[in-house]
Amino acid sequence: MQHEPVNPTLEQADYELKDTSPQLGERWLQGGAYGSERSTSTYDLVEQTYHLYVRVVKAKELAVGTDPYVEVKLGNYRGRTRHFEKKTNPEWNQVFAFSKDRVQSSTLEVYVKDKEMFGRDDYVGKVVFDLNEVPTRVPPDSPLAPQWYRLEDRRGQGAEIMIAVWMGTQADEAFPEAWHSDALFAQGEGVFNVRSKVYVSPKLWYIRVNVIEAQDVIPNDRSRLPEVSVKVQVGNQVLRTKISSVRTMNPLWNEDFVFVAAEPFEEHLVLTIEDRVHPSRDEVLGTLSLPLTMFEKRLDHRPVHSRWFNLEKYGLGEMKFSSRVHIRVCLEGGYHVLDESTLYISDQRPTAKQLWKPPCGILEVGILGAQGLLPMKMKDRRGSTDAYCVAKYGQKWVRTRTILDTLNPKWNEQYTWEVYDPCTVITMGVFDNCHLGDEKPGTGRDSRIGKVRIRLSTLEAHRIYTHSYPLLVLHPSGVKKMGELQLAVRFTNLSLANTVYMYGRPLLPKMHYLNPLTVNQVDTLRYQAMNIVAVRLGRAEPPLRKEVVEYMLDVDSHMWSMRRSKANFFRIMSLISGLFSVSRWFTNVREWKNPITTVLVHILFLILLWYPELILPTICLYMFLIGLWNYRFRARHPPHMDPKLSWAEAVHPDELDEEFDTFPTSRPPDTVRMRYDRIRSIAGRIQTVVGDVATQGERLVSLLSWRDPRATSLFVIFSLCSAVVLYMTPFRVVALVGGLYTLRHPRFRSKLPSVPSNFFKRLPARSDSLL
Repeated sequence: MQHEPVNPTLEQADYELKDTSPQLGERWLQGGAYGSERSTSTYDLVEQTYHLYVRVVKAKELAVGTDPYVEVKLGNYRGRTRHFEKKTNPEWNQVFAFSKDRVQSSTLEVYVKDKEMFGRDDYVGKVVFDLNEVPTRVPPDSPLAPQWYRLEDRRGQGAEIMIAVWMGTQADEAFPEAWHSDALFAQGEGVFNVRSKVYVSPKLWYIRVNVIEAQDVIPNDRSRLPEVSVKVQVGNQVLRTKISSVRTMNPLWNEDFVFVAAEPFEEHLVLTIEDRVHPSRDEVLGTLSLPLTMFEKRLDHRPVHSRWFNLEKYGLGEMKFSSRVHIRVCLEGGYHVLDESTLYISDQRPTAKQLWKPPCGILEVGILGAQGLLPMKMKDRRGSTDAYCVAKYGQKWVRTRTILDTLNPKWNEQYTWEVYDPCTVITMGVFDNCHLGDEKPGTGRDSRIGKVRIRLSTLEAHRIYTHSYPLLVLHPSGVKKMGELQLAVRFTNLSLANTVYMYGRPLLPKMHYLNPLTVNQVDTLRYQAMNIVAVRLGRAEPPLRKEVVEYMLDVDSHMWSMRRSKANFFRIMSLISGLFSVSRWFTNVREWKNPITTVLVHILFLILLWYPELILPTICLYMFLIGLWNYRFRARHPPHMDPKLSWAEAVHPDELDEEFDTFPTSRPPDTVRMRYDRIRSIAGRIQTVVGDVATQGERLVSLLSWRDPRATSLFVIFSLCSAVVLYMTPFRVVALVGGLYTLRHPRFRSKLPSVPSNFFKRLPARSDSLL
């Protein structure tokens, strides 16, 4: 049965990368050249936007009993500071930024008002500025010094206010902390949630705990020997040893466990010795809580000394020692703690900073804006989107300011990262801000609009890439284009030799290879690391929320998806399609479909046979020529999300519903049964393929295993005869005969299978021993 595609208009939609030609700004340096100062900040990858900045510092000599606040008015835009109660010399130190493009007035008015609990706020005084007289400041100029201005006060008092007013760009230091006119409708805490911020992921460590043994473990029931296990806990991560194989008061385990923790260490290492008194009940015989700061930080695979610790047991209103435990604990600094998939990893450095190599480049990204975003919420009976962008590379996260109530936001913010390995990926996501202060506390999640990944190794050095990337999101109804993200990206190479050297180094630090973690450990620890990063970034102000972090780190990438399985299967098929093409070409040569090609292959074969020393040089030259030819067809832009490659074009609605299902499932039993039967049928086909592969391998092994005595006897005799013939015959003669026999004309070839093929298929396999 053929299913119709979920989105029949997919082919008409525009999912391609687009070239853009933004008017990028000038290059401003803050701290020297690239080679001498890596903190160089440039603003030549964004369009320069001018803003009117107003810094309200403080006031003095206000009337006694005033509850003052300041209102800054520019045309229809008004910004307010917080108010103080009964303060004559208040200090605000708050900055307001008004976009020059939206300025519709020639004067700026700064009011000082007295907040009234009931009725209209009382007017205290004001200062008026002519915008034509406002100075312009461009970094690296020093900040403009604020000045005292006398308030035009109808009360006739001598109150003054300290203000600085200037015209600047987004390169100004005051830009990130300023109240923007774009955030006019944000309320309360929402004012802080619309600002641009830079976040740093917590420093993650692997904690290796080796539980060796315990002594003097006394059970509560003295008449029996204990069945002892140890529960090891760090935060919400809990692992257990096996129950001691011998029932004794001095059990031995010698088991290794690995946990994840973040600096500063807030959790303790808690060990609990438990006695299995019943299949469903364990009794605690002793506990131990140790701060993580007391353990040694290991940078390599050198051994760490073990230590004995007394276990404490609480009972009968007093604390007593019940036994002691022998453990070996260390903080692993030689590993890179994975908090994202290795397929698009952005950082590969070990935890310990002493092991870091110098950076090989600088990545600069100008987040220009977005176009054609779809409405994400309803405001005043119309669609609206309050969009912001998050970029993540290495330990550094950046968040642009939120542009309110527009489907075409312009951010024009530029950020810089140090690059330690060019074979890494930067991830950028666009979200709709649902925390603007007008919603109920604890409600609303920032909605995902789309995501873009760029692999740095696909970028040419020192070139500026300006493209508009499609923002694609998979919904239960199918793939949907949510808009376009406009970026300007540049990768600058600091050291060509260091970059070339990186291509020969292991992908991860050497401890991952000297003392590797198991696959299950890597998956579990990655999940725990993502949770820790999400919790820590959620504590920032404003918080980088959990749903944002999880989407950026692809927390659900390991979940089952029929669509992804199909996509990966066809990726494999596209790879081996080249082998199939070569096989078909060689078959055509053998069957003399094109006599000229077959004759040329014979000539090439004879030349290489007569001059075997030319084989490897010919292969290398062939590779060089292919690479040189393909250079003309190289990609001119970075790769982007491909719905066709992702198999999102013709996916069935039920498969998408299964992909978006919770774990464990929340679907009706009939639906679950149908999906289970479908997976069984797919697994049956996979099982058949795996069984066929195993059969061929077992037949190969049975050649010399004497499982079929006659077949093994024939093969042994054939091997002896072949050895004698090959010893007596020059290799060139053997290769010549074999090659000409393989390329013989079809009239000398039988359509029946060859003798070696028939012999191999008759060999026994172990499939007949399966139940």
